[in-house]
Amino acid sequence: MPAITLPDQSVRVFDGAVTGTTVAAAIGPGLAKAALAMKVDGKLRDLAAPIEQDAEIRFITRKDPEALELIRHDAAHVLAEAVQELFPGTQVTIGPAIENGFYYDFARNEPFKPEDFPAIEAKMREIVSRDASFQREEWPRDEAIRFFEERGERYKAELIRDLPESEVISIYRQGSWLDLCRGPHMRSAGDVGTAFKLMKVAGAYWRGDHRNAMLSRIYATAWRDQKELDAYLHQLEEAEKRDHRRIGKEMDLFHLQEEAAGSIFWHPKGWRLYTTVQNYMRRRLDDAAYQEVKTPQLVDRRLWEASGHWEKYREHMFLATVDDESEKDRVLALKPMNCPCHVQIFNHGLRSYRELPMRMAEFGSCHRYEPSGALHGIMRVRSFTQDDAHIFCTENQIAAETVEFVALLSRIYRDFGFESFRVKFSDRPEKRAGDDATWDRSEGALKEACRIAGVEYELNPGEGAFYGPKLEFVLRDAIGRDWQCGTLQVDFVLPERLDAVYVGEDGARHRPVMLHRAILGSFERFLGILIEEHAGRFPLWLAPTQVAVATIVDEAAPFAREVAAALQKAGLSVELDLRNEKINRKVVDQIEARVPVLAVIGRREAEEGKVVLRRLPGREQVTVTLAEAVATLAAEATAPDLKPVVEVAAA
Repeated sequence: MPAITLPDQSVRVFDGAVTGTTVAAAIGPGLAKAALAMKVDGKLRDLAAPIEQDAEIRFITRKDPEALELIRHDAAHVLAEAVQELFPGTQVTIGPAIENGFYYDFARNEPFKPEDFPAIEAKMREIVSRDASFQREEWPRDEAIRFFEERGERYKAELIRDLPESEVISIYRQGSWLDLCRGPHMRSAGDVGTAFKLMKVAGAYWRGDHRNAMLSRIYATAWRDQKELDAYLHQLEEAEKRDHRRIGKEMDLFHLQEEAAGSIFWHPKGWRLYTTVQNYMRRRLDDAAYQEVKTPQLVDRRLWEASGHWEKYREHMFLATVDDESEKDRVLALKPMNCPCHVQIFNHGLRSYRELPMRMAEFGSCHRYEPSGALHGIMRVRSFTQDDAHIFCTENQIAAETVEFVALLSRIYRDFGFESFRVKFSDRPEKRAGDDATWDRSEGALKEACRIAGVEYELNPGEGAFYGPKLEFVLRDAIGRDWQCGTLQVDFVLPERLDAVYVGEDGARHRPVMLHRAILGSFERFLGILIEEHAGRFPLWLAPTQVAVATIVDEAAPFAREVAAALQKAGLSVELDLRNEKINRKVVDQIEARVPVLAVIGRREAEEGKVVLRRLPGREQVTVTLAEAVATLAAEATAPDLKPVVEVAAA
């Protein structure tokens, strides 16, 4: 007689084994109609799955977050069925749900083309309209292998052969079509709905191995309803307009090339943007009492072995060997992160509790191997700079340092135009260093620090670093995309592994706690985010070129040079446009270059010592004296941290 506990803590008792369908119907016809799947003791299951013992159940309806993954998973099955109906002889391989959609890899002689999409989408809608139920079956391993081999589905047969002997072989049917799948699924193909769209095709090696056959992958997106689909497609259109790679080329900020895959060639304007951000961050860190350091690029593997990074990150490291008889066995690694090196500085000399907290910062140049297919503009690279810092402190100082860090991070994000952020708490991963007692301490300390700092967070189970739990700070940009940038990690493990100590007030030696923290994350990635957030139209203090001085007639050139020189002396980045072009052409060119201010000088302005200021891409303009133009623009171009603080008198 299973007792079913519902989310409101009410309990329903049944005479024997039941299914989710039965329980939902017993609660009411509304739920029976709305329920798509269920969570049994926290595990997602089909509604038709039997429940034989006492359990806690939560039903998943279309409005729940879990519904999206179910819709996308089931839509992948619908896509595979549609493809095999339209293109007989095509083999299906795997088709998982992914962020914002799903994909399916197919084996066929001729790759798919976007021109195939309309017919496939039409067939998918037809399959959805049939509303065939999903039915789970368990098959003997040998029978399943034989079935798929006889159908010419050698990839499915291979997948089954490679499953552990203990694995249950589950097959899902939808009408006359079936597929190997662990599940779970919704009730029927009709639950998928029609808010889906095929997006693109790509090549993909079977199981990601370049030695295997090339498959044809179809990417698609799927949503709860047409409104969500339309919003997502609109977001994609906006994202394409804001693509940092296209804008970077149009603004002449940087370029990438095959000879240095995953590394960036910064052009003068792009490097100006980079150093503006870096100089701002350096001032913020100075004000917050961080000490800036610089550590080596090449470090002996023995340090990475001692820290635990060799075991966890070896595959992402670039290695170098020394061609010297005395060092023939030495292996060096380009550092993928800075933390072990910062411990070496802390360990250089005996530290006192009076030195804590010690805030050690580095704009650390790091290198990590990323597969070529994962590289994405300046967002995902192999060579990057972290705005990295490590705070060595006592356990009692964790909360105060967390409060200070969150306040600093909030100020910096606001200055870059991000008014709010979300926080995720990532706890212990399955593979980790340190015992459970150590993790209990570190997770407890970070949660208590969040309470004191007033930080509200959502749980992100199992996503902590291998040495400690972390907070992830997630920004939302102008078109609704989320970006995880900042982190704060509490680490009791690395100081132990690398033998970091300080002398306490009691005269004894103690282990410091190590707080790993970043605000921007990678400079390169954050600059890509900034470019897309502002669509290249930066606020004046960030703009690589802040003012373009353009002449209407050749006679205005001498005064234009005087204007440019005065603006440059005031610290502004200025471009002088003396071309023999009509002013309308010059305006269009500067708008395309995303210069925020155009200073126009004609014959009359040159005679009167005045300047016409026009804010681009707008049309409004104002005529001012040169002195007024310099004062106004210099004030506006002052970085937020350098602006005078205006005190508000108490009422």
